[in-house]
Amino acid sequence: MSKDSQMRAAINQKLIEMGERERLKELLRAKLVECGWKDQLKAHCKDVIREKGLEHVTVEDLVTEVTPKGRALVPDSVKKELLQRIRAFLAQHAAL
Repeated sequence: MSKDSQMRAAINQKLIEMGERERLKELLRAKLVECGWKDQLKAHCKDVIREKGLEHVTVEDLVTEVTPKGRALVPDSVKKELLQRIRAFLAQHAAL
């Protein structure tokens, strides 16, 4: 495991242990609903299903098709806020 992978694993473990990961996930969910991301992605899913036909789309196909757009639609402000929260958490709990 690379040094970078080890650091990510340690950070993730600390976030989980302290309950911060769940708080961040809830914040992300709320922000995505607030900015209309969920509705945009839902509409995109419907479009994909309409294009390909319900009988010809599997869940895996839908996930593969929708994931890149879903990631691209996350507003920069939401990404920045989450990153700031993670940095603040790490600064507060620097001894990993």
